[in-house]
Amino acid sequence: MSVYTPLMIATFKKISTATLTTVLLKKGIKNVWIRGAFPLSNDQERVAGPAFTLRFIPAREDLATPASWSAPISTRSAIEQMPAGCIAIVGADGCTDAGVFGDILCQRMKQLNVAAMITDGVVRDIDGVLQTKLGIWAAGTSAPPSVAGLTFINWQEPIGCGGVAIMPNDLIVADKDGAVIVPVNLVSEVLEISIEQEKLEAWIMDKVRQGASLPGLYPPNEANKRRYEDAKK
Repeated sequence: MSVYTPLMIATFKKISTATLTTVLLKKGIKNVWIRGAFPLSNDQERVAGPAFTLRFIPAREDLATPASWSAPISTRSAIEQMPAGCIAIVGADGCTDAGVFGDILCQRMKQLNVAAMITDGVVRDIDGVLQTKLGIWAAGTSAPPSVAGLTFINWQEPIGCGGVAIMPNDLIVADKDGAVIVPVNLVSEVLEISIEQEKLEAWIMDKVRQGASLPGLYPPNEANKRRYEDAKK
């Protein structure tokens, strides 16, 4: 069960990752942008949802075998536990020569209404993966399967992905700038501040389009803060 309401998720889908990183930076949380995870398709829409974590470590020959795909602890078993609306976050230690998931696994996630999959690694079977219409943020593609470079360890435990510490159920937002995490204990506060930040920046953008200069406007000085507050009224 998600810890977030549908309204919260819908609202986060309207907030850019750029805004979120700025708001979190002001709260002293700097390391939230997942390095190496970019949208594989230009038409991917912004997504938001709770993190469902999957952890890989470097391959070891006695563990990373095709037989491991049928083990109780496997990517196949993990996918079956994914709730609708979650975002699968795959920590692959930046491995780019073995695809964490291919088209069949991505199709199953799509059938389960998983919102997206994000990894600092790569995927395989790219044509088929794109046909599933599952939102994918990754470092690229690779032909070899996961066991060629990775060992799957477990799901729904703390992971590192793209140099970021991610806990199960942290809020994830991903768009064309990449993927950002919002710590679960800060979600409500960050959401409220981010909504106001986007409104303020929309007002500033309107002034810039009208020819206004930046000093005193971005960031706004006291006079422009008052003008913004008057405009809201």
